[in-house]
Amino acid sequence: MFNLPKDADEAPARLERTGYVPLTGLLTAEGLALLRQEAARLENIALRRDFSMACMDGSPRHMTTLGGQVIAAESDLLPRLYADRELVALLGRLTGRAVAPVPDPLERHVLNILHQEGDTHGGHTDAYPYALVLFLEAPGTPEDGGLLEYTPGTSRLDTLGTAAAVTTHHHAGDAYLLRSDTTAHRVTPLTRPGVRRTVLNFAYTLPGHSAPETDSADQLYR
Repeated sequence: MFNLPKDADEAPARLERTGYVPLTGLLTAEGLALLRQEAARLENIALRRDFSMACMDGSPRHMTTLGGQVIAAESDLLPRLYADRELVALLGRLTGRAVAPVPDPLERHVLNILHQEGDTHGGHTDAYPYALVLFLEAPGTPEDGGLLEYTPGTSRLDTLGTAAAVTTHHHAGDAYLLRSDTTAHRVTPLTRPGVRRTVLNFAYTLPGHSAPETDSADQLYR
């Protein structure tokens, strides 16, 4: 399912420094095909979300999404993959920490689909320390939008869209690891019709970590 990332032993220092580690080509061709098939099946029961987070200065959510509780009920593959011992061991190597499943089943594994012009996942931080984001579909060029934008070293959302922020383009089969509770981040809007960005977001925590209280709607649709 997974290829061993290059420079894996250097990842903890980069993650500590920037909050972000790219995992180019993490999924094997067979793994990508299998996850795409599963995501296409689950998309039939996913829900469209269009709203702005008042508690985050109107940060927009325009996307189709499926939360962890529904995924656990409808899919055998994704919960197994989330808990896979080899994947958890790899994350331990990339973070330099002993990662653990998050206690909230809603947050463990989420399917997020951007597929309409203007779709975006606005600025936020997450309740748990680590997000592993697996790309099943991705915009072909940076000009198509759907880019991860993050600001190293800060959780301040007002830094997004400024010179301090960094944007990154990924391809299907890629992934990235984000220190998502302390790194401000968003997904930039899709710029034209016919573009799709489908990702699986696997959230992990650290033993003893207490998630901060967040708006329930934002918890639901990260």
